[in-house]
Amino acid sequence: MLNVLDRVLNVADEQVIVVGSEAQLRALGHVPQARIVLDKYMDHSPLVGALTGFEAVRAEHALLLPCDSAFVSPEISALLLDLCVGVNAVIPRWPDGKIEPLQAVYHVSVAADAARAALKEGKHDMLGMIGNLRRIRYISTFALQQYDEKLMTFLNINTVDDWRRAEALLRKSRFR
Repeated sequence: MLNVLDRVLNVADEQVIVVGSEAQLRALGHVPQARIVLDKYMDHSPLVGALTGFEAVRAEHALLLPCDSAFVSPEISALLLDLCVGVNAVIPRWPDGKIEPLQAVYHVSVAADAARAALKEGKHDMLGMIGNLRRIRYISTFALQQYDEKLMTFLNINTVDDWRRAEALLRKSRFR
């Protein structure tokens, strides 16, 4: 989580870290560069975490990032923020149509309303929120390869095998 924060400290003016439990809050400790907030809602899901973050952010737009992406690209993050003018979301999209809603920029108040509506509808995933948004700008991962050739920004580390793969990539890459 702190690696993600370190990679984007100079990209956004405000940093908010959302944690899902008191135990995570204690484990994280004090992070001087960020405000740490605890999920307000009992259901722990990416959508609930996003909504908690949207409700805590003071800015008009928020760059949403997952804690398990060790190679988040500051250049791609900055580009997504640059592209958010006049839209409610900027979301990377793969050629097969799949999207990266957890590495995207959202208009905070609009996205918070869309997230609350999705939860009220019984939808607890990011696609539920996105389905309630209008004026979304999708950006092709082909275009993002100009900034991150191997699209390492989207590599998630969720298992020990993922960690080993990430360590091997770190040893032989520029992501030090």
